[in-house]
Amino acid sequence: MAVSKKQDLRARLAAMPKVELHRHLEGSLRLATLLEVGRAHGVDVPLADAEALRPLVQVTYTGGDLSQFLSKFPILRKFYQSPEVIARFTREAVADAAAENIRYMELRFNPVALASTRGYTLTEVCDWVSTAAQAAAREHKMQVELIITVNRMEPQRRQEMLQVALDFSGRGVVAMDLAGDEVNFPPDPYVPLFQEARAAGLQITAHAGEGTSAESVRSAIELLGAQRIGHGARVVDDVNVMALARERGVAFEVCLTSNIQTSVAASIKDHPVRQMIKHGLAVSLNTDDPGVQNTSLTDDFVNAHQDLGMDIPALERVVLRGAEHAFISVARRAQLVADLQNEFDLLSGSR
Repeated sequence: MAVSKKQDLRARLAAMPKVELHRHLEGSLRLATLLEVGRAHGVDVPLADAEALRPLVQVTYTGGDLSQFLSKFPILRKFYQSPEVIARFTREAVADAAAENIRYMELRFNPVALASTRGYTLTEVCDWVSTAAQAAAREHKMQVELIITVNRMEPQRRQEMLQVALDFSGRGVVAMDLAGDEVNFPPDPYVPLFQEARAAGLQITAHAGEGTSAESVRSAIELLGAQRIGHGARVVDDVNVMALARERGVAFEVCLTSNIQTSVAASIKDHPVRQMIKHGLAVSLNTDDPGVQNTSLTDDFVNAHQDLGMDIPALERVVLRGAEHAFISVARRAQLVADLQNEFDLLSGSR
């Protein structure tokens, strides 16, 4: 039977080399693994089958908001039951990315989230994640760096988070991120922390312009020193903030499916990413939380192609823009961009 045009498109986009700058470890857990871990460790959630567990850890509805989306993560914390489990989650997240031909990924995680269930230290969980990520990267012949995420709703251990990020800067940690409920928790209390992180040599990214206005993007850039913005869809509401982002060379980690599931946009067709690109903003496409969303980066590339009219060359440019803003050295970025461009040229020649 002949392969349909849709199947052929998906196969081509699945084969495309990709870059992922915004993927949360805690949102990348396989449902089957959660069932297995939950049963083995007696986690107190419905575990009769996948469909019993699914609505607790995945988005299964339409028209939700950021608060509903974030409600999945306290439940996921129940599953961080041992060093072996945390390492397994990390290995599988890298393996799943490699299966999508993601050549370079920055995997972010919140050490407090991983440590809290069993009372581990932040150093312990960072060791387990770093070791597993580096081993999986070697196994799958891809590059993986790590970002420490600070949750806006958990300020108590923020200084400890900075210290552990610095301690592991030689073991894959390249940046710090501010995430969580931006509606009710503004960034102001975290300004000194992120200024200190930047001064110590860490890169800075921050969730902004997702649940609130373009003003939160301005705050992330001016107050936190963010070099990249997670989501940032609402930046299009203010031409002055867009100008600021262009002038500062700030890149945007756009997450299409995530933004639909949190009602940042009503549909893929309504997503402002085309406006962002039209106004000269540096944009990459990312998943955010593929396990929670029950989606993949390839899905978002397919959606961008079909619903936003982004052809293959346009999607390749998005991948390259992501590579250009990776939190690695200038030399490594240049090599990554060159390697990707070479692959694109080879694929173009075979089309």
